[in-house]
Amino acid sequence: MSRILGISAFYHDSAAALVVDGDIIAAAQEERFTRIKHDHEFPTHAVKYCLEEAGIEPEDLDYVVFYDKPLQKFDRLLETYVAYAPSGFRSFLMAMPLWLKTKLHLPREIKKALDKRYKKRIAFTGHHESHAASAFFPSPYEESALLTLDGVGEWDTVTIGHGKGNEIELIKSLHFPHSLGLLYSAFTYFCGFRVNSGEYKLMGLAPYGEPKYADKILEHLIDLKEDGSLAMNMKYFNYCQGLTMTSPEMDALFDGPPRTSETEISQREMDLAASIQKVTEEAVFRMAKTAKKLTGSKNLCLAGGVALNCVANGKLLRSGIFENVFITPASGDAGGALGAALFVHHQLLKNERKVVEGKDSIKGSFLGPVHKNEDIKAFLDKRDIPYNYFEKEEELLEATANEMVDLNVIGWFSGRMEFGPRALGGRSIIGDPRSEAMQSQMNLRIKFRESFRPFAPCVLAEEVSDYFDLDRESPYMLIVADVKKEHWNELTEEQREQMKHPDLRKRVNVPRSTLPAITHVDMSARIQTVDEERHGRYYRLMKEFKRQTGCGVIVNTSFNIRGEPIVNTPADAYRCFMASDMDVLVLENCLLRKKEQPLIDEATKKKYIESFDLD
Repeated sequence: MSRILGISAFYHDSAAALVVDGDIIAAAQEERFTRIKHDHEFPTHAVKYCLEEAGIEPEDLDYVVFYDKPLQKFDRLLETYVAYAPSGFRSFLMAMPLWLKTKLHLPREIKKALDKRYKKRIAFTGHHESHAASAFFPSPYEESALLTLDGVGEWDTVTIGHGKGNEIELIKSLHFPHSLGLLYSAFTYFCGFRVNSGEYKLMGLAPYGEPKYADKILEHLIDLKEDGSLAMNMKYFNYCQGLTMTSPEMDALFDGPPRTSETEISQREMDLAASIQKVTEEAVFRMAKTAKKLTGSKNLCLAGGVALNCVANGKLLRSGIFENVFITPASGDAGGALGAALFVHHQLLKNERKVVEGKDSIKGSFLGPVHKNEDIKAFLDKRDIPYNYFEKEEELLEATANEMVDLNVIGWFSGRMEFGPRALGGRSIIGDPRSEAMQSQMNLRIKFRESFRPFAPCVLAEEVSDYFDLDRESPYMLIVADVKKEHWNELTEEQREQMKHPDLRKRVNVPRSTLPAITHVDMSARIQTVDEERHGRYYRLMKEFKRQTGCGVIVNTSFNIRGEPIVNTPADAYRCFMASDMDVLVLENCLLRKKEQPLIDEATKKKYIESFDLD
């Protein structure tokens, strides 16, 4: 038996994952326990959870593996600072204490965190090896081309590889500072969003704009080669030596300085978002073609932060370059913990990998903690919180679907928590997609976030082609496709004018389809297919909603407010429910209605909302 603990930490999205004999037992991000978004500290709580889930102690572990190689990363930092000295001195002084105190002493820090009860070896895998392993080893493919894309690992920013059986080989790479991920992050920064957090906002903003700056990006900022490799013109960027992503030359090129966070979004930012999205898609296409040429595979596995760009993923799938595409749900650094553990099990220990055709082994990404009805009832009873308990699941689902039909917004807490950035039906806020008011209501009153951001649809897997231009499953919400034309609404002249309004709220409120709450302004949607095997009760809830309404689609967004990590415990869920305008909370078999809860004053709500930094 091999028990392998994978760890990612000290950059962003720290996480732990436990693999036993190749089976993924548990995985979780530290932020869910500490309630600090993108927590980068050592994942003490996540490690503790993983060990508890398996019923083992630190001394029972056979291997502990860290998801990148800190000495190589330190080498890259030193070389970069020397190359730009003395201009990067301030950044150097800020970075060094953490390196000297912690990052250069990881074996010591890891053993200390495990109470010095783990005495065996600590392994280190390459950053992009971890990403590639996180996608290929759980994939449903015996062999596949691999493409990993992120900001930067040690030196690599993009790798192309080939996976076969229980081995992966990285055969081509792009090196720092030239990075598609950092290019996208530079525009995230320039448009006023937080780097390593706001990239998905930029993606959501893109359909509001025109790609009028795309040629300028290709002419001045990057030299994009036919094979997808690129060289960045570093005079426009400042991330090597400074504390910002872009330089004053970028301001001159794009008609002014970066947008200040939380100020009004102008047409310039919309056009910049559309432009960098177009350039990113072109680069990804070229890289994918190179991967195809080098491997000859019909399959592609994608990982790394850029693989969360589900608009590019959808277009790549439709391009037909590969017959099949698998994107791991925890594509970012958190997933590196899982990839590192799988890499040790399969590649280093040479254990056999069993592939079930058409079925991945990542268990729907439901790898986090679960809370039993007894524990939830004890929590509610102790605090005299009123609730309705349903012994029979069908009665719970009927009552919940009834609430949705009445256009109430539901906090849904059921089963194991998801691993990765997406809520997939374990910790979700859900509603009726047919409502014209649902999108703005959820954005402004429930999530307290920007009005332009779209919500994702969940669709019964067997009906996906009835609603969307997609002919296969998308269980991890990582593919964007269009709503089928038969569901589009014919817009009036007044509505067409409204779709050009500079106030994005006016555009969002135009009912563009019969499913207005999940239809983005370009008629696309970020799709999650739901099936009974992966999603269990969540699937059955959707079936009940379908029985009552005839609609096989619901709205799904993560169970949190802006800046808050997705809820983990019933207590987290109840606090979020009470501080927002959600109408109903379902905690396993317990259903709570807001109108039956004790009143909460506005000051308490405000304090809760302000306890999370804006993302």
